[in-house]
Amino acid sequence: MRPTERQTTSAAREHAQHRGIAPSGIRGCARPRHRREAFARARRLLADADDAVEDVRRQLAGQTGRVRVGASTGAIAHLLPPALERLALKHPGVEVNVQVLTSNESMARLAAGGLDLAIVALPRAPARGVHVAPLRREAVVALLPAAWKAPRRLTPQWLAQRPLIMNDSSTRLYRLTAEWFSAAGVHCRPRIELNYNDAIRTLVAAGYGAALLPEESHEHARDHRIAVRPLSPALWRQLGLAVSDRGASGPTRFVLDALLPQKDSTGIKTSVS
Repeated sequence: MRPTERQTTSAAREHAQHRGIAPSGIRGCARPRHRREAFARARRLLADADDAVEDVRRQLAGQTGRVRVGASTGAIAHLLPPALERLALKHPGVEVNVQVLTSNESMARLAAGGLDLAIVALPRAPARGVHVAPLRREAVVALLPAAWKAPRRLTPQWLAQRPLIMNDSSTRLYRLTAEWFSAAGVHCRPRIELNYNDAIRTLVAAGYGAALLPEESHEHARDHRIAVRPLSPALWRQLGLAVSDRGASGPTRFVLDALLPQKDSTGIKTSVS
């Protein structure tokens, strides 16, 4: 809204009084330059006031705000970037604060009010004040040094005889892969445990060992030193969206929409509203 001359004059008078100028009025300024400066400041004050009112209106309407999101390094690297791009186009006023956390850590922070939303591995034990819904299913594959001679599909028996690099025992992926080995009557003992997939891929490329990782976590980072093999029997990891009851509307809803562009996210939103 363009301020009128009357509004500008009134704002300029207030500014002049605040600066200790005699309240005889802006029109009584002896020098035209002083009058121009006073009017310019008044216009800026009015523009700032309009911006402040608009900011408050958008916050009350849920169009701006900060959303705290927890996720693993793999999800942050490959699932969040396209969602953040969609969010920036539709809702540029929403700020996303991303925290690198395991699924257990994310669930604990959601329950304690330290997060609004998290991408977690399923299944999850019920947590009070947190709703969890399926997001996507990913195949788990084997990454191994390209120099190794390996069959086209890798079994638990074949992998158990090689050095393994795995996530640490507190993660869902570790338990998932351990159960896969156990179901075949094989015990796996990792050579090293890490929770950072990029570091795991680096060690695989260096010939340190083989790793079992979700297929999504490596599809954009092909390395000629790494060979990828499917597993037999097949192994899958299910991811879910965990949402705090306290933050299920407003900006959080826009982040949900960005993460679920081709799905109906109303089930998640309405179930926690």
